[in-house]
Amino acid sequence: MGELRLMKGNEVIAEAAIRCGCDAYFGYPITPQSEVMETLMARMPWEETGMVVLQAESEVAAINMMYGGASAGRKVMTSSSSPGISLMSEGISYMAGAELPGVVVNVQRGGPGLGTIQPSQADYLQATKGGGHGDYRLIVLAPSSVQEMNDFVDLAFELSFKYRNPAMILTDGVIGQMMEKVELSDFKPRWTDEEVERLNGSWAATGKKPNRERAIKTSLELVAEKQEIINQGFQAKYKKMQEEEVRYEMIHCDDAEYIIVAFGVSARISQKAVDLLREQGHKVGLFRPITLYPFPSKIINQMADKVKGFLSVEMNSGQMIEDILLAVSGKTKVDHFGRMGGVIATPGEVVDAMLTKLIGG
Repeated sequence: MGELRLMKGNEVIAEAAIRCGCDAYFGYPITPQSEVMETLMARMPWEETGMVVLQAESEVAAINMMYGGASAGRKVMTSSSSPGISLMSEGISYMAGAELPGVVVNVQRGGPGLGTIQPSQADYLQATKGGGHGDYRLIVLAPSSVQEMNDFVDLAFELSFKYRNPAMILTDGVIGQMMEKVELSDFKPRWTDEEVERLNGSWAATGKKPNRERAIKTSLELVAEKQEIINQGFQAKYKKMQEEEVRYEMIHCDDAEYIIVAFGVSARISQKAVDLLREQGHKVGLFRPITLYPFPSKIINQMADKVKGFLSVEMNSGQMIEDILLAVSGKTKVDHFGRMGGVIATPGEVVDAMLTKLIGG
């Protein structure tokens, strides 16, 4: 068993970054994620592992610093909250277009605009449908516990380098601020220059080598026909993600007549609602997507043959429900319950929504 600690979710993100061999973190403070950078500054990992921690002058600067570090084949990371991620979206699109790995953490807060500093899940569409310009996708992981905040940092880096594509950990202000017991990962040493060359030298800018083409990391291609070919390659990559990287959790779904679909903190709230509904004699299960992209559409489509309805529970006006509707493909009822602007739903409200919208509807 690894080292056990009682830690805040944001603090765990920072600790996990150090332990998984992250080379550099570039960020800018914004509530409710500022503890990520604050923890890194307090830990001073540059003395321990050589990891760079830098507060940039803005979110725009931070994501472009990531672009530079990723171009050299290094593990680089940033974190922000909703308005800050909006500022980073252009740079994230550039990284996807240049096929560069990197991990972006979004600790969501209410919007639109500057909104509130309270928790939200209203960035689902921004995260899963692009956010920036162009036909690109992010790998999107949705933790629902402080333990998964730890586990998903290393997983995000692994998937990001596997597909040479940015990965996002899409969490929220509840998971970021709450404290739980967490088993921290074991330390992985940072890659040496020789390891970076061996692992990533085929594409990264690691210095001009004899008999090798220059590694120019750009997302620019001025010939439309060539850009189309590049985009076709991206789509093939995203299809492979859909085939190989879908992750989800199912709770009380074997005999369920109705299914709640929820991610992040909404899944925790919904799990209690499922318990309350089952105490009342209603066969309700919980389906928790862990990868929001790639979305677990196939398994939801299969479940739609057996259940009477799905309730999408989200802290937004109804965003993930669009993917559920596409997955269900008209086979059964789909409805939504959500609170907006930073208001957190209660298990009782989810119970009432299920009773009124589906079971009693």
